[in-house]
Amino acid sequence: MNAAEINALIEPERVHRDVYISQDIYRLEMRHLFSNTWVFVGHDSQTPNKGDYITTQIGDQPVIMVRHSDGNIHVLYNRCPHKGTKIAIDRQGNTGKFFRCPYHAWSFKTDGCLLAIPLKKGYENTGLADSPNGKGMKSVGAVHNHRGFVFARLAEDGIDFDSFFGDSLSSLDNMVDRAPEGRLEVSGPPLRYMHQCNWKMLVENQTDTCHPMVAHESSAGTAVRIFKEMGEPQPRPAAMQIIAPFMSPYEFFEDMGIRTWPNGHGHTGVNMSIHSNYDAIPGYFDALRDAYGEDRAKAILDENRHNTVYFPNIMVKAPLAQLRNFIPLAANRTLVESYVYHPVGAPRQLTEMSAMYNRMINAPTSIVGHDDLEMYERAQEGLHAEGMEWVDVRRLYTGPEDFEAEAVENGTTERQMRNQFNAWAKFMTATMGDATSVAAQ
Repeated sequence: MNAAEINALIEPERVHRDVYISQDIYRLEMRHLFSNTWVFVGHDSQTPNKGDYITTQIGDQPVIMVRHSDGNIHVLYNRCPHKGTKIAIDRQGNTGKFFRCPYHAWSFKTDGCLLAIPLKKGYENTGLADSPNGKGMKSVGAVHNHRGFVFARLAEDGIDFDSFFGDSLSSLDNMVDRAPEGRLEVSGPPLRYMHQCNWKMLVENQTDTCHPMVAHESSAGTAVRIFKEMGEPQPRPAAMQIIAPFMSPYEFFEDMGIRTWPNGHGHTGVNMSIHSNYDAIPGYFDALRDAYGEDRAKAILDENRHNTVYFPNIMVKAPLAQLRNFIPLAANRTLVESYVYHPVGAPRQLTEMSAMYNRMINAPTSIVGHDDLEMYERAQEGLHAEGMEWVDVRRLYTGPEDFEAEAVENGTTERQMRNQFNAWAKFMTATMGDATSVAAQ
């Protein structure tokens, strides 16, 4: 497919089903979209010491995030430049001062530079030293650490970090500012949960505010009914504080508002959110006030954004210090990683509340998340039905939209979905010529 054919899949108020079900489109996304955008890799608290590393992937590319001897974080392709063997297979560890390939013992510094080759004389006068393979493990195109959150762009050239994210970074900033000491620490490994659906379905769902009271009626609705039958005992259990808001009426979600930013980023919960009425954590405001002053502490906590989507594939929930990473594995398969962070200096009760939310909403054993999973899988199957090839995203669409400008609208609009697909086409075609074919990718 060429750029014109890709653009033809996206119309102002609808998108073609192939963007969800075509394996050819998936391969193009991995080559273009996930190469041209800034993609979340990890948090620097996962690699606190020199030599610490984690393994993950950007799109379908295996990478290693490692802390080098100078304290800086590098992101390297997870392959040996010799025979292509994966250098690291553990999810995390400490490699010491160098990586060593398990196949032929080529070794590399933690910034990727070649350190040593056994029987190096066998490569004399072969040109290896001047070849890309002789330089060592290849680094990704660019890396940026924003207040602990590490992002990478695979492409050597392209949009810079600040231009890509712009004012959307305010959600990450609010999440970090909620820590009295101004930093977060990852709180254990993420929950991992496989979904048999396209990754974009999960991303869209983060700002779909017309489904909670419908899809979650059997889970959250049942919990609310039982709580009422019990006489609504006080103080409210933390579990009920978490679950009950999913059954809020349409009007509540309309009033929440949705904000969109350029390049596919946006968030629900402009005015308030399902997190606004949680019970106060004893001692938390006092710690923030001591760190920032009373006015600043109030401003930080008054910002109760629900879900912030960072295009292409993560969501952050600042009030609970959470991040969900939607890793595409195939056109119909997505691995979800759900992280909880501890705001350093805050009471542990806040992190306990977040961990409870993660287990109840995002875990494989969750109460609410399975509702969404069933909807995704039904949609993935239903999109193969003949007779209708387009998916509708026109809710509150009134005409041409300027996605290069920030906008705040009714909380049930599908503008953020349209914003994401506008960015999808933009970054898919940024490095795609008019004559591009799938076979050439």
